[in-house]
Amino acid sequence: MSVMREMVVGPQPRTASAKEPAAPDLSEDDLRRLYRLMALTRAVDEKAWTLNRQGRLPFVASCRGHEAAQVGSALALRAKHDIVFTYYRDIGVALTLGMAPRDLFFSSFGKPTPVNGSSRHLPWHLIHKELRMMPVTSVVGTQIPQAAGAALAAKLRGADEVTMVYFGDGATSEGDFHEGMNWAGIHKLPIVFFCQNNGYAISVPAARQMGVVNVAERAKAYGFDGITIDGGDPEEVYRVTARAVEKARSGGGPTLVEAKLRRLRPHSSDDDDRRYLSEEEREALQRHDPMDTFRRALLRRGVLDEAGMAAVNAEVKALADQAADEAEKAPEARAEDILKHVFAEDR
Repeated sequence: MSVMREMVVGPQPRTASAKEPAAPDLSEDDLRRLYRLMALTRAVDEKAWTLNRQGRLPFVASCRGHEAAQVGSALALRAKHDIVFTYYRDIGVALTLGMAPRDLFFSSFGKPTPVNGSSRHLPWHLIHKELRMMPVTSVVGTQIPQAAGAALAAKLRGADEVTMVYFGDGATSEGDFHEGMNWAGIHKLPIVFFCQNNGYAISVPAARQMGVVNVAERAKAYGFDGITIDGGDPEEVYRVTARAVEKARSGGGPTLVEAKLRRLRPHSSDDDDRRYLSEEEREALQRHDPMDTFRRALLRRGVLDEAGMAAVNAEVKALADQAADEAEKAPEARAEDILKHVFAEDR
């Protein structure tokens, strides 16, 4: 079996049971919003990658290929109400919840803002208190038991909150994943585990990091449902995630959603995927771009026309360009703030 074949095993279809809440239908306006958010995510990602290649931005973890999974799943949440733990690739999640492109670029340039404080986070380690986006932790998988703890706290408070935690397939090889899943299963927590399975833990293919075909199979060991879906189809992602969110909100417990997709760029700007993918395999990946697939679907169904899409694409490109330019020109963090919020301060 080639490395490409190991990576691109398709999702196993699963029919929703009668006990699962129905997902609300997406109107044409919803679909247009979905397209705009995906296009905005792509525009921000493209701008960041270009700046990095020019030596103007130090580090980028591209989400190219993840847009459908990120935007479709985040749309199922109640922004500013539900609790969200992201990982360093979740640009689309942040934008969908309401983070401005400006805040994304200020964070990546290391410029201080009210959102990111004195800007001590690593690039793309996004945080937003108002949007209830928790700080990203650099150690892979550690956000998973943290999210289980947040869900337990919400349950103990009797709060009408769902916790969503995002991670990649590589994180499922960490003990933190299993500990968080086990805790959620024991306590029937209001949480959705969302795995963006792009087939690689940096350079290690899925078949060499786990002994099951689908990450979702592991949920059964902890007493709750696991569902594998096409992460390149934003409508399917939304429907499945919305059902999982409402199930959690109504007391039905956790769900593990595994979105299988393709990573269309290297793991990060510091990675060279030519070391572990052939040129043929890299070219084949580009044929599975969720932006192209969704674009064709909306054109075929008459939801948007070419002129409408061109207008959206021009708008979001201008937003990304303006946000990046503002962030790059902004003042650097002050040296005297380096210890702010690190040690106790006199009041």
